[in-house]
Amino acid sequence: MGVGGVLKLGVRREDKNEWERRVPLVPENVRALVALGIPVLVQPSKIRVFKDEEFAAAGATVQEDLSGCDLVLGIKEFPVAFFREGQSCMFFAHVLKGQKHNMPMLRRMMELGCTLLDYEKVTDDRGRRLVFFGNFAGLAGMIETLHALGKRLEAEGTRTPFLGLKRPLGYRALGEAKAALEVVGEWIASEGIPEALSPMVFGFSGYGNVSRGAQEVFDLLPHESVAPEDLAAFMRSTRFSRRKLYKVVFKEEDLVAPVDRKARFDLQEYYEHPERYRGVFERYLPHLTVLVNGIYWDARYPRLVTKKWVREAWSGGKRPRLRVIGDISCDVEGSVECTVKPMEPDRPSYVYSALGGGVSDGYVGNGPVIMAVEILPAELPREASVFFGETLMRYLPDIARADLRADYAGLELPAAVKRSVIVHKGALTPDYRYIEKFLEPQ
Repeated sequence: MGVGGVLKLGVRREDKNEWERRVPLVPENVRALVALGIPVLVQPSKIRVFKDEEFAAAGATVQEDLSGCDLVLGIKEFPVAFFREGQSCMFFAHVLKGQKHNMPMLRRMMELGCTLLDYEKVTDDRGRRLVFFGNFAGLAGMIETLHALGKRLEAEGTRTPFLGLKRPLGYRALGEAKAALEVVGEWIASEGIPEALSPMVFGFSGYGNVSRGAQEVFDLLPHESVAPEDLAAFMRSTRFSRRKLYKVVFKEEDLVAPVDRKARFDLQEYYEHPERYRGVFERYLPHLTVLVNGIYWDARYPRLVTKKWVREAWSGGKRPRLRVIGDISCDVEGSVECTVKPMEPDRPSYVYSALGGGVSDGYVGNGPVIMAVEILPAELPREASVFFGETLMRYLPDIARADLRADYAGLELPAAVKRSVIVHKGALTPDYRYIEKFLEPQ
């Protein structure tokens, strides 16, 4: 323990890739912690969005060695070589689904008797996440998706106001990006989109943090909402305008239906027994220009878009309305099955070949453009870090005063934080013992 019975906190630099410039604590958070008597050490970094000097001015000790820290904070997974015996770490571990590529990391932490806290599982008693970047994934993902739409339509020979948008990395701050979107909105309202593209319909799957972030960006453009059940009739009508876009938000009852056609949709049953439901979302796809996907998915649930649908939609020289899928969730071959690989910020999109099944980077090809950046919040690193640090600070002073060496049953942590303890002193905690089967040699 640090001085006065509090933990000494460390902040590890991010080194998973050159684009990861976020940090779990910003200098203002460090200043507040130091004022509470909680020491903070920060590893130096040449790419972090906040400079070493800013952390030093806030009272942090900037040094390479974090071995003396009781709890080390980060964003992305830590390299296997980083861990020390008995160390406690808090980061996005990506082990909850038994992700194969992270099992060596988890196994090493257990071998060394480490403790792992995972931000993803800092949740309330209803399972809702309390420390997250999700809204920033939505914000950045929507900007990327609109940029991709402009590029795709340009490749088809049609220039639209979306060509005036940069990608998120091209803006100095989120406010600058929003100002550019307002200009695009004014252009649409005055000039209208080309007749051949009208009505331009954007579908949003989900209504959580990711979807809300994406809709926050989209809502800067002139638009009208259409209910999912009214979409087909709306498309057959002539009551749409070239001077606005159209938004459809899909909830669970729009995505699936009971396998038993006599049964009614029940949300709780769907969560607990997804095998009793079948996917029906593809009935909406012919009406969408853009699909923005922001839902949680695992293999128990039906898909939104299958490779089979894409193949049939583009077969025989057909050219469907759907141009772009902004797959913000970015689950490889998940809810959007033609998301076959994750992308990085310098290469955010590719075209999925509807007939061949391959991919080609960019916007030209016979199939939908897939925007699938794996680390979208990193494209808005300053704002995302400030938001994340503010949410984490609700719990960090209490964490810093806890004795993480105590037995698991006696850990005096806020309930929301105790739910995030995946491994404690080398052992999987009760709620996460199911991960053991993924750690076994395959």
